[in-house]
Amino acid sequence: MNSSRDAFEDAFMKNFIAVGLGVIITYINGIFVFAFFKNPVFYTNPRYILYTHLVINDIIMLFLSVSLYVVSYAAPLMNVALCSFLLFFTSTTAENSPLNLAGMALERYIAICKPLHHPQLCSVNRTYILIGLIWFLTFVPALTDIIIVLVNEPISIFSMSVMCYSKNVFGSNQHLVKLIIVESLYLSCVWMTLIFTYFKVLQAAKAATTDQVSARKARNTILLHGLQLLLCMLTYITPFIIYFFLVLFPKYRTVFMYLSYLVSNVFPRLLSPLIYGVRDLTMYRHVKMYLTCNLFSPKVQPKANGI
Repeated sequence: MNSSRDAFEDAFMKNFIAVGLGVIITYINGIFVFAFFKNPVFYTNPRYILYTHLVINDIIMLFLSVSLYVVSYAAPLMNVALCSFLLFFTSTTAENSPLNLAGMALERYIAICKPLHHPQLCSVNRTYILIGLIWFLTFVPALTDIIIVLVNEPISIFSMSVMCYSKNVFGSNQHLVKLIIVESLYLSCVWMTLIFTYFKVLQAAKAATTDQVSARKARNTILLHGLQLLLCMLTYITPFIIYFFLVLFPKYRTVFMYLSYLVSNVFPRLLSPLIYGVRDLTMYRHVKMYLTCNLFSPKVQPKANGI
């Protein structure tokens, strides 16, 4: 992302915009997290638990992503051990989002298509077990990257300094093979889950015995999950998009790289509050109260309102 040819003014503006957007998005996401922990009624609803986990994960990822971007300008060379640690958590949080989206889609599918089994299948304890499983499934591949380095490189490599990019630290062929296998497996499973749940909810929406309003909202929510997943996948396709534009406009290399960074790493973190905070009236009432600084107003009594 960084380039030695960036003028000081350009570098300052890029970092200012990235940090500014990061602070704004983190503040918005933080309001939703605050609303969750401030209102115990959300504690027993698996939908809000999974949503809040997604938002917290986005906050962590955005902080790490923006921090690495700023550091790439302020201190281009970083200790490999520290860089590996930061890339480890960045990779883990990045992979959490698609799996969390799949879990949220399944919860909506069970709520609409199997309402009698929903309290049992989607209990609070099982929801937290699912979150733990998501972290385990993303923790292992990220840890594998470090293990590959330990196996193939001398331990002294962790005392060296490099520019903190994934390709500089985890750039071997073994890392590439692992990346292709893991991403193909996880993303294909997530896409199949979203497609399966969407069509099942679509069938349920046509049934006379189904709550049409809830089914329609669930169907639209799953569609928005697909949009979120597409934005998550931009991380993998932006290198090809950048290469295409660089061939046509080689003079604007740093501009295209910067825009691709914002589109694939920063803006998607804003989607979660827009999807749920605006569409879900229960969450919206509480967030609106906190955004207008009415922290000491009487609590709003939530009403049932499926996403």
